[in-house]
Amino acid sequence: MSGRARLALCAAAATLMASCALLPLVNGPSWLLELVPLVVVQSGVGAAARRVPLGRPLTVLVQAVTTLLLLTLVFARGHAIAGVIPGPDTFSYLAELLRQGAQDVSQYAIPAPLTDGIRLMLIGGVLLIGLLVDTLAVTFRSAAPAGLPLLALYSVAAGLSRGGPDWLWFLVAAGGYLMLLLAEGRDRLAQWGRVFGAPPRAQGGAPDGGTAAPVRTGRRIGAVALGVALLVPLVLPAMQGGLLAADGAGAGAGPGRGGTISAVNPLVSLRDSLNTTDDRTVLSVRTSSPDLSDLYLRIVSLDDFDGTTWKPAQRHIVGVPNTFPAPSGLSPDVRRDTQRTTVTAADWYAQDWLPMPYPPSKVQIGGSWRYEPVGMTLVGDHGQTTRGKTYQVTSLDVRPTAGELATAPEPPAALRREYTKVPGTLPKVVARTAREVTAGAKNHYEEAVRLQDWFSTDGGFQYDTQVAVGSGPDAIANFLKKKQGFCVHFSFAMAAMARTLGIPARVAVGFAPGTPQADGSVTVSLKDAHAWPELYFQGVGWTRFEPTPTRGVEPSYTQSVTPGTSQPDQSLPSKNGSSKPSAAPSAGADCAGGPGACDTPSAAAVPAGGGSGPGPWWFALTALAVLVVLAVPLAPLLWRTRVRSVRLGEHARTDAGAAAHTLAAWQELTDSAWDLGILPDESLTPRGAADRIIRLGRLDGSAGAAVRRVAGALEQVLYAPRQHPAPGVADDVRQVTAALYGTAPRKARLRARLLPRSAVRALWAVSARWSTLRTRATAARPSLRRPRPSER
Repeated sequence: MSGRARLALCAAAATLMASCALLPLVNGPSWLLELVPLVVVQSGVGAAARRVPLGRPLTVLVQAVTTLLLLTLVFARGHAIAGVIPGPDTFSYLAELLRQGAQDVSQYAIPAPLTDGIRLMLIGGVLLIGLLVDTLAVTFRSAAPAGLPLLALYSVAAGLSRGGPDWLWFLVAAGGYLMLLLAEGRDRLAQWGRVFGAPPRAQGGAPDGGTAAPVRTGRRIGAVALGVALLVPLVLPAMQGGLLAADGAGAGAGPGRGGTISAVNPLVSLRDSLNTTDDRTVLSVRTSSPDLSDLYLRIVSLDDFDGTTWKPAQRHIVGVPNTFPAPSGLSPDVRRDTQRTTVTAADWYAQDWLPMPYPPSKVQIGGSWRYEPVGMTLVGDHGQTTRGKTYQVTSLDVRPTAGELATAPEPPAALRREYTKVPGTLPKVVARTAREVTAGAKNHYEEAVRLQDWFSTDGGFQYDTQVAVGSGPDAIANFLKKKQGFCVHFSFAMAAMARTLGIPARVAVGFAPGTPQADGSVTVSLKDAHAWPELYFQGVGWTRFEPTPTRGVEPSYTQSVTPGTSQPDQSLPSKNGSSKPSAAPSAGADCAGGPGACDTPSAAAVPAGGGSGPGPWWFALTALAVLVVLAVPLAPLLWRTRVRSVRLGEHARTDAGAAAHTLAAWQELTDSAWDLGILPDESLTPRGAADRIIRLGRLDGSAGAAVRRVAGALEQVLYAPRQHPAPGVADDVRQVTAALYGTAPRKARLRARLLPRSAVRALWAVSARWSTLRTRATAARPSLRRPRPSER
């Protein structure tokens, strides 16, 4: 195997080893097994292109096209020509998957489920890193800079997993990078040591116990890069919520055994709770309501629909008011009762959002909580959870009649616009099915009832908690076709179909009515976890429906009283209805006017800052992280700029100062030529080196004369018995540098600016400093130093 083929194999292995740091972020390693052959193909295509040989840009282009074809084959073959050639539909589909993956990342707790979007982000991201590593390490033969994309890959994993991946994965990634450095080639590192003056060998052998200069150099480069990899995750700010909320720090699942309901992750935690074999008690409830069948405990509403799933929209959060405003759209003429409920949460149940009957009008609870006005929910502040809490909720038991719902006027335009939005990616079959099911309905209320009855009784659907949640734009369409699922499927599908009919809709997540006990309390367990749709009717507000068969209780205002018909009695009120007026404020107070009234961006779903925003330390750490991320790729450019400024700047007005300035100017001239590909040769005299720079740099007469003047000044400093410093050396160097850049190709100029070859002197300086410190430390411990023969 040739040296370059071996280097390509090591680059692919280093990429795969670094990608192992992402394993703790998702459930299962199947994506990594799928990734291995893709990286091998990508690397093999590059090796074949270099063997042809193709030019470097063409090699990179061929590998990039191959990567695109591989992603098309794996993720979008149904949207491609012949299953592999991408077309316009392919790119739009992949873009939609990426968007869905980004939303999944913000929703799910670690370890996240391997949805199609997250899978594309993982595999596509690693393939991109692999392309960069192969390009730098193999195509351009620069293995040390190839550590930057590997560092970026590890840093992403370290930042997302709150404190870094397991040390095992760090060691695996570090081993891959060191292997890549060593495989770059002993000849290249040996050339650095011979041409650029490595420290001379001690008489009788190499320093460091005979370690060769190339090995020492590679080891030192690796040590510096690994040190940076260790330090970068430490300065990155800890991110909270969504994928990062592994233990209740965000609006996600708590650490309790058996799973808990998660406000932003109903897809996973609801299914886990419903399928658990350990059906533990979550809440113990006592209520003044005589109708326990309607005691739903609502956690949060999901009102942002992207075509696949639902999640909470960003909302402004405020301090908890003493008395909540009336819910949006509730008319004083609608019957309602006031009920008081006492809830005690289990010691293990750590939920960020507070389960409450809807709509609440007052909450008494200890701890740090915030109020989200649009959804009328409470969320924990600064890590506050429900664990072991006992709290009292005063709420309204709203009991509309079917007639009031049937004659409800149109909702406000802003609310209708917000809650009837459906994305263009929603399959057409969803809207078409909604129209077929509700054909002949006279109003939105009849449409809603027909949708509910179709899902719960008439449509042939089966309740099954073992069905996979599903992901991607076709998730709802697949559910309508297979007709099997649990509450998440039913509530998501009904709310989406209602929106296509122009009915404002959202999804609520919480608990269905629990089990009454002999002492009058109600026990709510994990298997009572539930999701249901809420539809908006002006004059009544957000109204619960129950499409899930065999789960929950259908509201009485949707139940038929005539055998053989699904149409409810228009005058039928809810059970135990009352005409007692409510003392709550009328609609329109505070944020009751609709979603627009309180729609200021915030960390609504994860209010880590408690509504007052992040503290100054967070901004300082963020700014530091941005500087570090920018400084790593720009470090060579910044170092060379600083060195050039020092070498050609002011100097002492003495003979010694002028001599040092001349030496620095000559080194700057040779380094500038080196950056553009003219390697310095220390075996030449200054005049010989000057002639070589003029010849290889194709310099004209004036620039060539400037090179010779600088070389003459150097000879005078090195060999003249009395030094006579020559003026204008710095100006001559600037003139020569400008001429060299003027004759160099554009690609060479760009590399000289961003990745100057002479920047390796910084690593040499660090290595020399380390050797000096180690020598001094050894000299300071004479008892540990073996005596020389002359000392015995």
